[in-house]
Amino acid sequence: MVMLVDDQPFVAEIIRRQLISEHDINFHYCINPAEAISTAEKIGPTVVLLDLVMPDIDGLMLCRLFRNQPTVRDLPIVMLSSTEDAAVKAQAFAAGANDYLVKPPEKLELIARLRYHSSSYINKLQRDEAYRALRASQIRLEELNMELLQLANLDGLTGLANRRYFNERYHEEWARAVRGKKPIALLMLDVDRFKTFNDHYGHLGGDDCLKQIAAAIKKMMARPGDIVARYGGEEFIVALPDTSLNSAAYLAEKIRIEVEKQAIPHEVSDISPYVTVSLGVAEMIPSPGTDPNTLIKQADECLYQAKRLGRNQVQAVMLAADPVDPTE
Repeated sequence: MVMLVDDQPFVAEIIRRQLISEHDINFHYCINPAEAISTAEKIGPTVVLLDLVMPDIDGLMLCRLFRNQPTVRDLPIVMLSSTEDAAVKAQAFAAGANDYLVKPPEKLELIARLRYHSSSYINKLQRDEAYRALRASQIRLEELNMELLQLANLDGLTGLANRRYFNERYHEEWARAVRGKKPIALLMLDVDRFKTFNDHYGHLGGDDCLKQIAAAIKKMMARPGDIVARYGGEEFIVALPDTSLNSAAYLAEKIRIEVEKQAIPHEVSDISPYVTVSLGVAEMIPSPGTDPNTLIKQADECLYQAKRLGRNQVQAVMLAADPVDPTE
């Protein structure tokens, strides 16, 4: 079991994707370094990935805390850092780290090192026969934890993030944009004439339609830091950190075209014989004190403008020249 301690969710998503195909590796993400030791005591990881630079408690300090806590002092710790500086590496090993990787780590190297450290730790623990039964119960606990986490964070119909999880992640990215003085963009998408679609094809047909649209949106997304969610009913939302309005509008148009390419029949639509969508796009560089809902309201206003102008189109607050595809 691998436990990652890192304050950046996009790093966690990168590592989760690197490990997801390794069926014998369980992955647990701890975003708050202050909870790292208590979480490790509860779930029983066999190796810890520890980010070097974090707010309040940095990786060096946390590594020392692990080494001073009897219940977790023997856990292998692999330090993650954005630098290969020899002096920084020396500090990490002096603090008690077992290994050091530059992030984002290369997949093969990451898995090889995790297997090595985890295997060494497990061999040590297996000297005690009682560990076998304990380990089995911990794996089951982690499985249940992941199931509960999915139920809490995912929309059951489309498999996208739900509105609660979106709001949580969106506020995190908003705060990051404020600190970095970077732009953040939002896309809001609504299915055109969905009520008449449901009335004509039934709720099961409506559910299938929403699943296909969710798949079309996901197909256009490539960056792990972007957040895609079902916002409610037939409405979807996408948050794009560090993305200009022009690039966000370009992505919105690609999504609109991809939905049309699905060719989902809509015999009772006055817009097209197939299902179409309308999208609103808004972007800003937030400043301290700005309400994050301001951007959501702007995107929503653009969405309703797209509807008023005839639907099956993208409307944005402002467009610039030379669009850049943010999925490349």
